Amino acid sequence: MPDDMDMVQGINEQFQAAALAEHQRNRPTGPAATHCDDCGEEIPIKRRLAMPGCRRCIECQSDFEEGVYGC
Repeated sequence: MPDDMDMVQGINEQFQAAALAEHQRNRPTGPAATHCDDCGEEIPIKRRLAMPGCRRCIECQSDFEEGVYGC
């Protein structure tokens, strides 16, 4: 019979699987922008290859995720 920790771990695994599936559904798959939508600087090729569909440079994306808009 599973104990409380086993049940919690099972729920956590289900939550993580659902979150990953949601992330995959919403992930941009088109070509990445060559220049950042926010600051206009060129997005490095390594980022564009690693993140297909990205629209911001790393700095602006970090600001966006933290709720700070604009570079």
